[in-house]
Amino acid sequence: MVLVFLGLSLFAGFMLANQNPINADMKKVVGSPFISAAISFLIGSIFLGVLSAIMSHRVFPSGAFISSNPAWIWLGGVLGAVYLTSNVLLFPRLGAIQTVILPILGQILMGTIIDTFGWFGTAQTPLTLMRVIGLIVLIAGVVVAVVLPNVLNKDVEAMDKAIQESETKPVLLGWQIWAIFTGTLSAMQQAINGHLGALLQAPAQGSFISFFVGFILITIVALVVDKRLPKVSELKQAKSWNWLGGILGGLFVFASVLSVPKIGAGLTITMGLIGQIVGSMLVQQFGWWRSAKASVNGIQILGVVVMAVGVVFIKFFN
Repeated sequence: MVLVFLGLSLFAGFMLANQNPINADMKKVVGSPFISAAISFLIGSIFLGVLSAIMSHRVFPSGAFISSNPAWIWLGGVLGAVYLTSNVLLFPRLGAIQTVILPILGQILMGTIIDTFGWFGTAQTPLTLMRVIGLIVLIAGVVVAVVLPNVLNKDVEAMDKAIQESETKPVLLGWQIWAIFTGTLSAMQQAINGHLGALLQAPAQGSFISFFVGFILITIVALVVDKRLPKVSELKQAKSWNWLGGILGGLFVFASVLSVPKIGAGLTITMGLIGQIVGSMLVQQFGWWRSAKASVNGIQILGVVVMAVGVVFIKFFN
């Protein structure tokens, strides 16, 4: 069963890798990353609401359930909305490389802490020497798969350098710390959502609640920042696949809610990251969703293999 949930988490990451370019294309249609995200959250909420009604015959929790459980179990959607909003703000201040790598480091770090101390209702997993070795190998794989190809790309490196030179060192450090912190929020979100689904004994319902809370918050952000709703004329320009982003995001959350109680937050997050990297490589290789094509190179493949070796150390050598 462990392999089933490892594969499910990998699939979840692959879904997320495809959601990102779809939402990016929708952003071009509606002219705002926040409106695009709100649309995605709305569609995902509808999808998960229907799934919850079919699987558990209920969508919203009862008053008795709300009053008998701690307030933090409802924070998953809040943390997801903060993470999404932060990613929009980080890129123009840190550049491509740090915007990707720093949140990933935050996710890996927090996932390890959550499992080690059994936070958010997860099973406690001791921090053994093999887990530490696995984590070091995993991070090395991330660096090889994500950072190294971008460093070798002179255009990306030059753009990132220009962006970072426009900020003072204290401000830049503040954004770097925030980038790592947002990664910890993403890890906490997945652990909280997994516990909520377990408490409800209805993973689809837990996923819906998280997504619906996120929809409310990101819609408020869109209204504050953009001060408008999307125009009908804009929405008519969207391709049919532009509406799939929310469904893929919903599948990611649902798969994570299923996996966290079975294999822990750390492995769920790790396999999701591998799925995201592999999915992103395929999206770029074939130019899916109107993305710019970029051939996958041997360095990226090597990085994914190293990450997989790290997972073997973490899970199977303990």
